[in-house]
Amino acid sequence: MNYTSNKPQSGFTMVELMVALALSMTLSVAVVSVFVNNSHSFTQDDNVARMQDDARHALREIAFDLSMAGHYAELHMPDAVALDGSLAIGVDCGPGGEVNWIYRPVVPGTDDALSLTALDNASNADVVAAHSCIAAGELLEGTDVVSIKRVVGSRSAVLRDGGIYLRTNGTVGLLYRSPAPAAAAIIGSDWEFRPTIYFIRQYANAPGDGVPTLCRKILNGGGPSMVTECLATGIENLQIEYGIDTNADGNPDTFIPSPTLTEMQSVVTARVFVLARTTAIDTRYDNDKTYSISNAPDFLADDSFHRRVFSTNVTIQNIRSMNRMSL
Repeated sequence: MNYTSNKPQSGFTMVELMVALALSMTLSVAVVSVFVNNSHSFTQDDNVARMQDDARHALREIAFDLSMAGHYAELHMPDAVALDGSLAIGVDCGPGGEVNWIYRPVVPGTDDALSLTALDNASNADVVAAHSCIAAGELLEGTDVVSIKRVVGSRSAVLRDGGIYLRTNGTVGLLYRSPAPAAAAIIGSDWEFRPTIYFIRQYANAPGDGVPTLCRKILNGGGPSMVTECLATGIENLQIEYGIDTNADGNPDTFIPSPTLTEMQSVVTARVFVLARTTAIDTRYDNDKTYSISNAPDFLADDSFHRRVFSTNVTIQNIRSMNRMSL
């Protein structure tokens, strides 16, 4: 026998629907909140990681160039360098508008030993007066500038046309513009010559973009012409303290952030500090820290950028060796 229920079918009540809707909305908000938080955390972690990578790269480049300051390959006495007629002689980017700073031979024990010079907490007026290839308004004021002359660390098997090279047999040297002069009196190995000026530029890509960037001026061709090469964005400060050997024992006796040219001839080590920040703000972060680096004025952040100070110590072996040989 079949029985048919006469009980009417009913759906959800209004209360049940409202409870279900509230639970669904709560769950949706929780899911969206987790997604947003994870996305924000990922973005900030990526920004901080990029900052750290850029800062370490900046520190490596400066430290390596500093460690090689005064490196003239097998040539032990750089004052034995002659200049080939292929090099244009005149006012270049040297300190104080000096004539032929880029190519001028280094004379150990004198103020002509300009393989390493520095400006401490420089202003734009300071840097323009010292280095004409840095334009007014480029420098982030209150940061250090350092200029280094050396040859790169390997013999050049293939010469780059227009590049500047040092040919040396270990006793004397010839600085020339490639191709090598046919009548060169020296038979020896060729090393690429690279003077470099490190500084912090106020911008990354265009003036006014507000992203401080570590850049350097490098020699390009025999004009002489110094061109800009930028290494790392978000670098807000560069400070260097120079270890001076005052008793000729090869060890630093005092560290000076603003050495004279005479004191610079006795430098044997350096402490390098960079202050790096993320290139984008973190809207959930308030940076109220104060940063103290070397003799730079204390810097109160008061913004939403993540920052970190990086540092390293560098031994400047070549200048120390030259000083010993000149005694």
